[in-house]
Amino acid sequence: MVLISAHGDFLLADLLYAAQGNAWALRDSWITTTLVHEAGKAVSAAAWLGVLIAWLWSLVDSRLTHWRRPLGYLVFATLAGSVAVSLLKAGSGMDCPWDLQRYGGLQPFVGLFESRPQSMGHAACFPAGHASAGYAWVTLYFFFHAVQPRLRWAGLALALAAGALFGISQQLRGAHFLSHDVWTLMICWLVALAGSLWILRPYGPGAPA
Repeated sequence: MVLISAHGDFLLADLLYAAQGNAWALRDSWITTTLVHEAGKAVSAAAWLGVLIAWLWSLVDSRLTHWRRPLGYLVFATLAGSVAVSLLKAGSGMDCPWDLQRYGGLQPFVGLFESRPQSMGHAACFPAGHASAGYAWVTLYFFFHAVQPRLRWAGLALALAAGALFGISQQLRGAHFLSHDVWTLMICWLVALAGSLWILRPYGPGAPA
């Protein structure tokens, strides 16, 4: 909210845009598009599928009974965080920076809580969908808190680093403002917390407080 209302988004985006020669020169670069955006999303999806397989295996292998609920939480809450961001994105009606007149696009800026004229067509650039492929893994904090508490901060750091990498890459491309990433992190954290309270709180002494 502060970034949006105080035009903090524009201050940062202006700097990034100017540094690239008043263009989004990195929009189609191999590093930001293929490596970070496409490959990064694929790695996140593969990790989630790995957790899903592990959870399904725990349903039939009695040796993994202790891991069943934490793995189920990780599967559900990680997916739910990304889905929540995607649903909000689909209905937000906000343009990407590269679509705005300020940055060489065609659209005027319409704020989050402003009415979008029908003549402008549909837009879905808020919050940041790609960043959620990293930030959704803040669930690792609560997962490790339940099964291996000493690793919880490492899990959180990994999720924050991945989300920041994905988010910064998209900002460099002109796909998102900083506030889009901040909102994504907040949504993913709240979903992860709610999931932990629902699924992990009864899980014994290792459950998140």
